[in-house]
Amino acid sequence: MQRVQNLTRTILVAAVMSGVAPIMPWSFAGLGADEASAAVVSRIVVRGNTRIEASTVESYLTIRPGRAFGPAEIDESLKTLYATGLFEDVAINQQGGSLVVTVTENPMVNRISFEGNRRLDDKTLSGVVRTEERSMLTRAKVQSDVQNVLEAYRRSGRYRATVEPKIISRSNNRVDLVFEINEGDRTGIERITFIGNTKFSDGRLADVIRTRESGLLSFLRTTDSFDPDRLDADQELLRQFYYRHGYADFRIVSAVADLDREENVFYVTFTVEEGEQYTYGDIDLQTTLTDVDPEELRRKIRTSAGDTYSSLEVEKTLEDMTLDVSRQGYAFAQIRPRATRDYENRKISLTYFVEEGPRVYVERINIRGNDRTREYVIRREFDIAEGDAFNRVLLDKAERRLKDLQFFKDVRITTSRGSSPDRIVVNVDIEEQPTGEIGFGVGYSTADGVIGDITLQERNFLGRGQFIRAKVGAGASNQVYEFAFTEPYFLGRRISLSLDVYRRNFEANDYRSYDSKTTGGSVSFGLPLRDDELRLNLIYRIFDEDLTWNRPQDLSGGLQSSLGRNLTSSIGYSLVYDTRDSKRDPRDGFYFAFSQEFAGVGGDSRYLSTTVDARAYKELLPEWGVIGILRTGGGYLNGLGQNLRSSEQYQHSDTWLRGFEMQGIGPRDSRTGNSLGGRWYVHANAEAEFPILGLPRELGLSGAVFTDFGALWDSDPAVNNCVVAGCGPATAATVQSNGFAPRVSAGFGIKWASPFGPIRADFAWPIIKETGDRTQFFRIGGGTRF
Repeated sequence: MQRVQNLTRTILVAAVMSGVAPIMPWSFAGLGADEASAAVVSRIVVRGNTRIEASTVESYLTIRPGRAFGPAEIDESLKTLYATGLFEDVAINQQGGSLVVTVTENPMVNRISFEGNRRLDDKTLSGVVRTEERSMLTRAKVQSDVQNVLEAYRRSGRYRATVEPKIISRSNNRVDLVFEINEGDRTGIERITFIGNTKFSDGRLADVIRTRESGLLSFLRTTDSFDPDRLDADQELLRQFYYRHGYADFRIVSAVADLDREENVFYVTFTVEEGEQYTYGDIDLQTTLTDVDPEELRRKIRTSAGDTYSSLEVEKTLEDMTLDVSRQGYAFAQIRPRATRDYENRKISLTYFVEEGPRVYVERINIRGNDRTREYVIRREFDIAEGDAFNRVLLDKAERRLKDLQFFKDVRITTSRGSSPDRIVVNVDIEEQPTGEIGFGVGYSTADGVIGDITLQERNFLGRGQFIRAKVGAGASNQVYEFAFTEPYFLGRRISLSLDVYRRNFEANDYRSYDSKTTGGSVSFGLPLRDDELRLNLIYRIFDEDLTWNRPQDLSGGLQSSLGRNLTSSIGYSLVYDTRDSKRDPRDGFYFAFSQEFAGVGGDSRYLSTTVDARAYKELLPEWGVIGILRTGGGYLNGLGQNLRSSEQYQHSDTWLRGFEMQGIGPRDSRTGNSLGGRWYVHANAEAEFPILGLPRELGLSGAVFTDFGALWDSDPAVNNCVVAGCGPATAATVQSNGFAPRVSAGFGIKWASPFGPIRADFAWPIIKETGDRTQFFRIGGGTRF
């Protein structure tokens, strides 16, 4: 009986439901699959749209008239319509045989503006927001833009910045989007700490990284604010520093930046494991290339047994050997260094394996991120092109070259698979940085007093990689006008072309006994002979010099012979070998220059000048940053068939013999004291630079102790005859210090690596001097740029 009752109840429920379901709204028909599949509409009606066509709304629906649909199709249609970003609200309902889609359109952005921003301009902020004018406004995109603006301020060192978006309604469903910004105070770096370092002091490591502690000069720089990208770069700089000083086992355990929100400062901590310093053990080379002479290839090896291990030397050895075997026809050759560590004796033995590599070609080189720099400027720094054999060493070399241009804030070269297994795509991602500069220079020197200049300079002119500089300067006794232009890749080759024109007016002062007006220019070519280390420079110079003095009788007879106008036209060359680790502030490496100049290509002068300049830099105490510098140089001037003017001869410079005035040594007129110049000069300098203990590193102050040796002698006989016999109204006199007589001085200096430029003051005492020499205890030179 019970079973009959249950069956009857089931039949009644089914009958009722089957009769009700056709008139129920679709949203309640989801009780079963049969009911859902039974929903069908004959047409679609769109309501609420003003700018968007009804057909456009219908195209996003997955429901079609005459086709069955259910909750799944409704849900998919809703998601699709919201995903377009065109609508603020969407509702879908069935009314009889019609499907009604009611939409509320997102407003159109009429204008985007920023208020309260001073540190970051509107152009910078516009570049980080995704919302654009005349686009639909969405809440999600606005919130994303708020985070992007906050991130931009964090990268500029302002972690207290707040951003509040304001939406102002306009007519026709348009709005203005305003980002109200409170930039907050700058978040500085209170302290940088190194943990685990024993080989190098904290101060020495602080010099390696780019991040700086906040201090007195914070208003002049931006590197004392926290930047996560800079922190990553600092870690790489530390690794390279240790690897290049022989610490092959070095590793960074952690690099942490802790934000103190209450004080609005960061505490940066680097935890390192230095390991032991290694020297080179046995150096060997093995090759499977039958046509390559191993002994010839060995000459490219820069690593020598017994020397301190340096990753930089290994890298350059790989580059030199790769280029050499490529020139011999082995485009796919690979050079792999295999290192064997002797932990007990702390030695690393290297074997360079030279073998034929897999035949993989460069399918494509993608340049990305260069909004201003022309693509060919980047491509020309590569020694490989599309279609060439792939070589990772040459890519690393190109990356280093691009970074050395200083056009880019960041350079990353990566690879990806090409269209086939033997093809590789090279991706070059760059981040550009400003390369132009408009500056005002102010400085002081004991030779020319207060000096000022205005300079317009661009390192990447019109994105072509060209250098251009225009300068106007003036001082207490001088005026200077200069224009220079350099094309680093003349005719598409790695040959630099430099043009220079100038006008320089110098009035008589304590170091010059006459007025000088010089107008001239030069054209020079630079040719690399061995990558970037050995260069040959060819130069042509022409200048017109006019020397005047209102009272010639007060001048030495030798100087009177130089008065008047003289045109000099010369050609010359210089051979430069440079392995310094930095051109501006070298700590290691060698510089050597041999130059000759022949004057006599037209003009009035006839002479041959030969000069030599050599400098060596070495860290004497790397752990404390003590640098040893040795410098020596000299020159000989030979008149060719005619007498030399006094103004053409070498004069003493207080930069290579401190403790003496400009023109303070050498042949001199005993009556007037005028310096006559000489045909020979030599000098040698020994110096040690060191950080000043007890002073904050952020001040950029360092000290130096030095000793100088120098001599200037042998004035031209014609100049001497004018002194002795008298020329013009001058009275006869004698020539002092015409023979070789060395001078020696010693002293100390203070250097300031200011944000405006380097400034140096030297205090020197002459130890050995001659009668008639003019001494100078204090000397200052340098300049500022702001």
